[in-house]
Amino acid sequence: MEGRELLDKLVKHSCRIFGSNLVGIYLHGSMAMGCFNPMKSDIDILVVVENEITDLQKKMFMDVIVALNDNAPAKGIEMSVVRSKYCRDFIYPTPFDLHFSNMHLAWYKSNPTEYIEKMKGIDHDLAAHFVITKNRGIVLYGKTISDVFGEISSEAYLDSIKKDIIEAEEEVKDNSIYIILNLCRVLAYVLERLVLSKKEGGEWGIRNIDDKYQGLIKEALLCYSSDRDMMPNHSLAVEYCKYMKSRIGL
Repeated sequence: MEGRELLDKLVKHSCRIFGSNLVGIYLHGSMAMGCFNPMKSDIDILVVVENEITDLQKKMFMDVIVALNDNAPAKGIEMSVVRSKYCRDFIYPTPFDLHFSNMHLAWYKSNPTEYIEKMKGIDHDLAAHFVITKNRGIVLYGKTISDVFGEISSEAYLDSIKKDIIEAEEEVKDNSIYIILNLCRVLAYVLERLVLSKKEGGEWGIRNIDDKYQGLIKEALLCYSSDRDMMPNHSLAVEYCKYMKSRIGL
């Protein structure tokens, strides 16, 4: 299924399930920022509702998401349902009513009742998702982004993106492209308050990071934009992670 068709179906089913409670649906992440790679990227969605949704609505919506996810690109859909009051008057970490990504697919398929009961709470990642949405997001349905999303403090955003790289040295072996490029975009925010995609972060890194690590960043960018896997020199990659974290302030 093509990305546009998938998004259109998501909007159609969301309107059917949530009705007048639906405030808006927003695309963020790589697809919104012009660097989507179907081999490497997921489809990032925020669904905003006015009031709490019912368990029946959660079940109906999850069945739609899982069916769409089966026809999505390899990394699938990442989606959160959030109430509008937390978008407008932001609190950190941010409450959510429902979440899904490929990581949770097996849990939902094996025990949907438990999933619907327990998949809610607070999520530190939503601060980053909200900032990307405010800066680069696309309205798929509903109110404008400026009407829905209030101010997010730089402290909350920075804490959110720092949490994503806290274990970079351990994760770089199995997730090298993501970690290498993500460290660049976090440092770009720390130094210049830039809100960048992973691709833009890597391009910023080539201009701003020590020559010793240029090969790593260039390889990560090349692999991110193609179907190639990355097999970096492990000791150099770990050294890069430590160097970047020290510059970021971790």
